[in-house]
Amino acid sequence: MDNPNYKSGFVALIGRPNVGKSTLLNYIVGQKVAIMSNVAQTTRNKIQGIYTSKDAQIIFIDTPGVHKPATKLGDFMERSTLSALDEVDAIVYVVSATEKRGPGDNFIIDRLKQVKQPVYLVVNKIDQVHPNDLPDIVAQYKDALPFKGIIPVSALQGNNVNELINELVAGLPHGPQYYPADQISDHPERFVIAEMIREKVFMLTRDEVPHSVAVDVTSIQREDAEHVHISANIVVERPGQKGIIIGKKGQMLKKIGTMARQDIERLLGDRVFLQLWVKVVPKWRDKSAMLKDYGYRNKDY
Repeated sequence: MDNPNYKSGFVALIGRPNVGKSTLLNYIVGQKVAIMSNVAQTTRNKIQGIYTSKDAQIIFIDTPGVHKPATKLGDFMERSTLSALDEVDAIVYVVSATEKRGPGDNFIIDRLKQVKQPVYLVVNKIDQVHPNDLPDIVAQYKDALPFKGIIPVSALQGNNVNELINELVAGLPHGPQYYPADQISDHPERFVIAEMIREKVFMLTRDEVPHSVAVDVTSIQREDAEHVHISANIVVERPGQKGIIIGKKGQMLKKIGTMARQDIERLLGDRVFLQLWVKVVPKWRDKSAMLKDYGYRNKDY
């Protein structure tokens, strides 16, 4: 790196489920990296989004939303979140302007009291509240921790997001550009493809099929210069969930496949043939071997 003033570092995003961490990450990075859904707990692994400019590179770690674990999967998510905080240069604590400070926030704040890194408070969803209400919303949090900065944003509309980036860059150490300028995620394509399929399952079946869905991409094969063949299993815990995902005459599965394929084609820049199957694996979330099979590995926590 020729620029001696270049800055780089790792920044963790933390917050209760549904405060808009993934939306914020996607806005900053400019592409869909973290899956977005208003079903809580859709982000499971530490998905990294990479922001690169001529002066700086920020590698974002999007931690799973903090909650009290009820299964081995939940336990994994909890450890994944907390371990992320110990290996970064700064932490962005995201709260929603539309929700009052609650027990989940107090849990996060207690954990953040133990970290040495600077913590920025980001109050998201300001587009959904009256500007006059903002001081009261901020007041709920501002004395809880010695925040390095407090930035109200709308991740959906992009309000103040550049200000957040500028504040983060100002606080980062001088360092190298870790990733190529055009790389936006450190996850292998297989992982991102699985996340895109899983997002569509959530989006289309959210009322009937909750968190008990995993996606296992079994093969990605390039047929020629422009065509890629992808096969994947959608894994559920109960036969009834399988029926919902397949839908009447296979219509739901077809819809999931069509929407996921469009996202994957944008990601890969190729024509994609996507084959989906639905598989029932009872209690997969409580089986360590299964968690490993579906991408939740020990090195991630």
